[in-house]
Amino acid sequence: MPLDPQNPGPVRPAAVVNEDIRALWAGHGGDPRVRLTAAQRAVYERLLIEWEAAVRADIVAAA
Repeated sequence: MPLDPQNPGPVRPAAVVNEDIRALWAGHGGDPRVRLTAAQRAVYERLLIEWEAAVRADIVAAA
């Protein structure tokens, strides 16, 4: 899902994005010493941004 800070579009739940992050790392056996490829790192960074947006949306909804 492309993320545009000006037009973020629908936000997936943080738990769903977290599962995607876990799945990405699971491919490496969960070892934090293993480095992601450049393409995987780009996906990871995009997922982190999406996760942060989902957490913010949860906070706003709870307020």
